[in-house]
Amino acid sequence: MSSLFYFFKESLQGFARNLSTTLGSIITIFLSLLIIGVFLVGGTIVERLVSSIESEVSITAYVADDAPQESIDELMNTIKGMNGVATVGFTTKDQALEKFKESMTTNPEIIEQLDGTNPLPASIDIDLSDPQMVDQIADDIEANETFRTICDNPDDPADSLKYGQKTVDKLFSVTKYVRYLGAALIVLLVFIALVFINNTIRLAIMARRKEIAIMRLVGASNGFIRGPFLMEGALHALIGSLLAVGVLQLLRMYAMPKLQNALSFLSLDVSGTTYAMIYISLVVAGLIIGLIGSAFAMRRYLKV
Repeated sequence: MSSLFYFFKESLQGFARNLSTTLGSIITIFLSLLIIGVFLVGGTIVERLVSSIESEVSITAYVADDAPQESIDELMNTIKGMNGVATVGFTTKDQALEKFKESMTTNPEIIEQLDGTNPLPASIDIDLSDPQMVDQIADDIEANETFRTICDNPDDPADSLKYGQKTVDKLFSVTKYVRYLGAALIVLLVFIALVFINNTIRLAIMARRKEIAIMRLVGASNGFIRGPFLMEGALHALIGSLLAVGVLQLLRMYAMPKLQNALSFLSLDVSGTTYAMIYISLVVAGLIIGLIGSAFAMRRYLKV
């Protein structure tokens, strides 16, 4: 206990000796962890939005008006057995027309132009349990001989399948690159924080080099000599991480409600449990950064 008190006292004195460098180290850790925290919150929101969009990814297979019901049932049973398919339903021509009318209530003149005809085809509607398999499932349906026989455009069966391929591909591509960018950003910010911690501890070692030499002569252990510098690096990181957590909490309390009101059509809610996990992760990450940065500095500049 006395050793810990000594380490703590010496680390505070290290703060005073290199105040400008210490503040620079704390501010760097604070900003790095704040940016990481904002990215984690934003990433959580993006993941929720992507998940909600993915859950709505479906495939519609249009069939010809004269398609035999037996063939339709056969195709539906085949699709039900495919991996990644959740449910399979059927929409008749009349049901398709009713849905179209409901969607056009603000433009009744379009309905009038139909003049009592129904140009809409019946369709098989496929909901997916794994949206990532949408391309594979669509290809399997297109290659199915029964589908090629009963689809509403037998000359081009692919035209009888609708699933927003370009939109789906862009969605998956964007989320993939966002994850890569986030990982690269986190690595860069952690590296910058490590460099600042390293430089701060190095300066502290240089400022106390005579004292360290005397401690060596009187037989002080390596752990006793290194302790204050490890404590100092940990304190820098702890202060910086707590500042980052505090600012994130303020953003959560005051900025997020306003953002949610401005973007009411999007769900920007993040649970309190998720915030708590992010806060704990930032504090733990900060301490690890502080200890690793200090350890590197001591290994290079403190030969004990």
